[in-house]
Formats: sequence, structure tokens, C-alpha cells
Amino acid sequence: MKLVYLLFLLTMCFWGNAKPKEKNAINDSEEERFNQQIENVKKMIASGAYNSKTAFFIDMRIKSGKNRFFVYDLENDTVIDEGLVANGAGSETGIKGELKFSNEPNSKCTSLGRYAIGKSYRGMFGKAYVLKGLDQTNNNAVKRMIVLHSYSAVPEGEQDHYISLSQGCPMVSEVFFKRLEKIIDSSKSNIIMNIYY
Repeated sequence: MKLVYLLFLLTMCFWGNAKPKEKNAINDSEEERFNQQIENVKKMIASGAYNSKTAFFIDMRIKSGKNRFFVYDLENDTVIDEGLVANGAGSETGIKGELKFSNEPNSKCTSLGRYAIGKSYRGMFGKAYVLKGLDQTNNNAVKRMIVLHSYSAVPEGEQDHYISLSQGCPMVSEVFFKRLEKIIDSSKSNIIMNIYY
């Protein structure tokens, strides 16, 4: 009986310790990718043309039911807000968690790259912000009418299943959009939003 108990404890210790290490390795990898994106944006804004205090980052490797839109304080190097964001319907591959990306008109795909958040206007979903693509991977954003907007079908909180899809736009919940709106409207220069994978 003691031998069975000892084997049980050893098994629990072995398997119990393996899982957190694996999770930490994934988190370290995600953090390294995130830090690289932050450095790229900081180099870009050094020219003085864009907001040097705040930037938005969207990590498309995180599944859509989890927070993957991050508001980042560039001066204090910290995430100050986060929320859910939809990806384009055309980015779906049929394999959950794997996405494809395109800059082509009518693709309904999310486009990767850096965007300057421009003027607001009233569209079919209410207030929206024009996004100007700054890279070869997203330079058709204005032509494609890719904008930052809210949609009532996007939930406020994280969940275990995937959320609704957009036509290629970064689409957030109405509550999260109100928080983003305050930041964007109070900025004297364009905020950079970086979508990466």
C-alpha cells in the first residue's frame, strides 16, 4: 500500500510540476514577442510624428475569446487596459486558433502591420476611427474601409469560446470602445495601433 501511495505522490509531483513550466515557457515567448513589437513602435514614433505616450497592440496569436487588444503606456512600459477584439471572417482557416491575413480588397481578412488611428466619423455601427495602414501588409486599409469600431455582439469579458467575426476591421465591445475613445480623442497626435501574429 505504501508503495502505491509513493508512486501516486511521485506521479503527481512529476505531472504537477510539468504543466506550470510549460505554461511559463509559453508566457515568456508571448512576452518576448510583445516586447519586440513595443521596441519596433518606439523606434517608429521617435520621429515625433505620432503619440509617444500611448500605443495599441493586438496579438492575433491569442484566441479571440481572450483579451488580445492591449493599451500600452510607452513611458512607464506597462499595459494600462485590455479587451477582446474580433478578427476578419476571411482570416479564418477552418482550424481554430490558426489565422491567415491579407491586404487585398474584398478578402474580409485582418491585415497585419502598424496603423495610424485617424479621424472619427459616424458609420453604420456608430462612431468609428479611420485606420491608415503604414506598412506594405496593410497599406490598402483606407481603400478597404478598415476602421476601428465597436459592435454589440462583441462581449465585454473573456470567455472560453471564439467571438463574432468582422469584415476585416478590429471590432471591439461597446464598453471597451468607450475607454479607447477617451484615449484617442484626447490625443494631440495620431496613436499607433500595431496588429501582429
